[in-house]
Amino acid sequence: MSKKSRGQNSLWIGGGVVAAILLAALLTPILPFSNPEAQRLSLQYASPSWEHPFGLGENGVDLLSQVFWGARLSLGVGLGSVFISAAIGLLLGSWAGYKRGWYDDVLMRIVDLLYAFPGILLVVALAAVLGPSVRNMMIVMVATSWAGYARLIRGVTLSLREREYVQAARAQGASTWRVLVHHLWPNLLAPLVVQMTFGLGGAIMVESSLSFLGLGAPPGTPSWGQLLNQGREVLTTSSHVVIVPGLALAFTILGLNLMGDGLRDRLDPKTRA
Repeated sequence: MSKKSRGQNSLWIGGGVVAAILLAALLTPILPFSNPEAQRLSLQYASPSWEHPFGLGENGVDLLSQVFWGARLSLGVGLGSVFISAAIGLLLGSWAGYKRGWYDDVLMRIVDLLYAFPGILLVVALAAVLGPSVRNMMIVMVATSWAGYARLIRGVTLSLREREYVQAARAQGASTWRVLVHHLWPNLLAPLVVQMTFGLGGAIMVESSLSFLGLGAPPGTPSWGQLLNQGREVLTTSSHVVIVPGLALAFTILGLNLMGDGLRDRLDPKTRA
């Protein structure tokens, strides 16, 4: 099988998985089983059944409803943080790569400083300082992930700024912003979209990790990380409490990675040729 065929298969499979999860998250509020607060204390940690296909969790809450609402939280936080981080990285990275000089030096030293710390430790430390909330979780994720987008965009901009069409625009007196918006940014979208796809999977993993540690969504908010934390205490007796959100998290990240691989192969000029 050729690289192009593998890329198309990955794109279709990953895109299908992501589309199904996104559709389920969007339709969650109108689904008949979508009450994540309904409790059945007498059936706490009950095994999967026809009435409750994913079983029940802590306080007898339906896991199917919890997983669907957790998908809304994970995708919402992930998409929000990724889009903000990508926008910051696109703006700062393209400006630094095009203008060079002291601005480029300062930006890259800041990026190097952020990369000097282990990523997960920096995320946990900032989340612990700010406190558990969805807003603070997004702030932490943006503060620790924009540097990757900026470094990527800056590197691609360095190679594009010497192209003939950029030189021609500059010779015609085009301003810096005009060159960036009309000549560089359209050519930066392909690598940026691929990076965002992989970044979304990482953002969902970070959100689940923070919620697992009690530093993410407030207690009582449906979250895959909180479900994993609840199931940790009953792993040997009610393993479905861990398996269900764990599989949801694994399939989501797998689908995003496959879609990212497919997009990378699809948008690669050599593969298209």
